[in-house]
Amino acid sequence: MMNSYGFRKLKNNLFFTLCAICVIIAIIPLASILFEVTIRGAPQLSLTFLTGTSANGGIGPAIQGTIILVCLTSAIGIPIGILSGIYLSEFGNNKYAQNLRAINNIITQFPSIIIGITIYGIIVLTLSSYSAIAGAIALSFILIPIVTRTTEESLKLVPNTLREASLALGVHNWRTTLNIVLPTAKNGLLTGTLLAVARIAGETAPLIMTILGNRYFFQGLNQPIAALPLEIYKNALQPYPEIQAQGWGAALILILIVLIVNITVRIATRSK
Repeated sequence: MMNSYGFRKLKNNLFFTLCAICVIIAIIPLASILFEVTIRGAPQLSLTFLTGTSANGGIGPAIQGTIILVCLTSAIGIPIGILSGIYLSEFGNNKYAQNLRAINNIITQFPSIIIGITIYGIIVLTLSSYSAIAGAIALSFILIPIVTRTTEESLKLVPNTLREASLALGVHNWRTTLNIVLPTAKNGLLTGTLLAVARIAGETAPLIMTILGNRYFFQGLNQPIAALPLEIYKNALQPYPEIQAQGWGAALILILIVLIVNITVRIATRSK
């Protein structure tokens, strides 16, 4: 008995140690990136840098453009993604849902530059102009599959006993989904949505083909617009150290924006 207990304890400690080592290995690259970006980007932070245009070494239009693009993309993609995930999870026992699930998985694997080229051919050439609308639509094709997949998986984790108990009380299926299933899976939905938003906030390739970039502040949804990922990309290509330093500063601001959004949403939606 004691030998058996000691062997099980040894296996438990070994497994715990291996998991801890894997966590450390995963954290090291992340910590290295954060350290490098902070060290190189922090010296660039100033009021002029945050509010000025590229003419005076600022990234104000890029910050504004990123916020507009993320909000516009979220308004388009999050409702579609959540509703699609609900359909696949709760009403998806048919061939149409299987086809939709397969298409969603395929789109998830698409290189983002392919999405950018597609939207360029459909939207940009049709409107004869790069625009924030084209950029938001391109980013939506990246966001929707992620939100759909995470929503479906989160809802599947809700025990069927909750659904059965609600239906046994005579509650309609749609109301069970709305009032029982969704609140139970709230944390999973929130996590998946925030991951998708963080993903689109840092996308560069689709923006090259859709928004082009702009040295000035927002001029309309049908006009070219600046964005932090695009600003980082352009600055990184320059041979001048001072401009490259501005790219590091823009990268730090992008990380801070994503961090602030995550913390704010978590605080606003936390359970009392």
